[in-house]
Amino acid sequence: MERKEFIKAKRIVIKLGTNVLRNSDGDASLPRLYSYIEDISRLVKHGKEVILVTSGAVGLGRKKLNVEKSDDIVLKQACAAIGQSKLMSIYESGFDTYGIKVAQILLIEDDFAQRRRYLSLRNTLNKLLELGIVPIINQNDTVSTLELETLYKDAQVSFSDNDKLSALVASELDAELLIILSDINGLYDSNPKTNKDAKIIKQVDDVTDEILKMASGVSDGGRGGMKTKLEAARMVTRSGGKVLIANGKLPHIIEEIFNGSETGTMFMPASESLSGKKRWIGYATNIIGKIVINHGAKKAVLEKGSSLLPIGVTEIINEFKKGEVISILDENKEEIARGITNYNSDECKKIMGHHSDDIFDILGYKNYDEIVVRDNITTL
Repeated sequence: MERKEFIKAKRIVIKLGTNVLRNSDGDASLPRLYSYIEDISRLVKHGKEVILVTSGAVGLGRKKLNVEKSDDIVLKQACAAIGQSKLMSIYESGFDTYGIKVAQILLIEDDFAQRRRYLSLRNTLNKLLELGIVPIINQNDTVSTLELETLYKDAQVSFSDNDKLSALVASELDAELLIILSDINGLYDSNPKTNKDAKIIKQVDDVTDEILKMASGVSDGGRGGMKTKLEAARMVTRSGGKVLIANGKLPHIIEEIFNGSETGTMFMPASESLSGKKRWIGYATNIIGKIVINHGAKKAVLEKGSSLLPIGVTEIINEFKKGEVISILDENKEEIARGITNYNSDECKKIMGHHSDDIFDILGYKNYDEIVVRDNITTL
């Protein structure tokens, strides 16, 4: 696809990584930050709707407190609280220079995982954009949801970094384009840090498992890396959007992108996009409960788009309630899909391996023939 076609978008999410917001001393890089603000303001004045997802609060807080990076959760939360106010003061004063209003939104995993809150958030963001306001979104690091991981060591949260958060926002708001700016030029065919002959890949038509395997490493200072960026790209392209990963340290990179510069790696939207409900099932929920299925059930779910019947279930992992989103694993414990369960974990343990006709005799009642109906399954 030609770049001028790729950048055509009314609604855009721009994600700024920690390393592009700071200079070599760990302070906020004001010249670079103000260049982002200037470029985004120009986009808004030309009729674009822009949502900004920003990292950097923890790093700026650490710098202000003069503390080294550590695994102390409480210290990290304190740094986030201090750094977030500093970060927002820069954005507010900068955008005010150009007459652009901004709104701060801090999010945690439950804001997406609970569908009612998810839909409410969507309405709020849409209203802000309608009013010509730039929402500035960050993960709320001052609030910890680690109790999930404490209770269940194999729990999966909807996002744990701002790459995935930006993808969830782009998917939720039906954004046509997600731009991820970091300190990397894009996706390479091999690791450029170890291979001087590595070549940048200009366009990716499908984020396959092979593409995901090309990622390596975590960025210095941030929590993400190329792997999380590729996972974000897969999520957005499955939702019908486009993604560009580019180097945010290049001068006026946002302006350059919208002038048609060939910088970065483009990720094309999938030919068939997921519905809003299936996006939420597949990517926006926190996962505790898991079901293991046999080969026949896996084939039926993946190849035929079938519902999940009790006879195909071989194991139940963790506790879950009826109506919760659960993870569906194959015999190798690899996640292949997610779905909304019609029965709780105790009921599933009793009926697994049995025919649907036996459910009433086993439980004394039967609400569904299926543990998960096909309309409530998102394959991964």
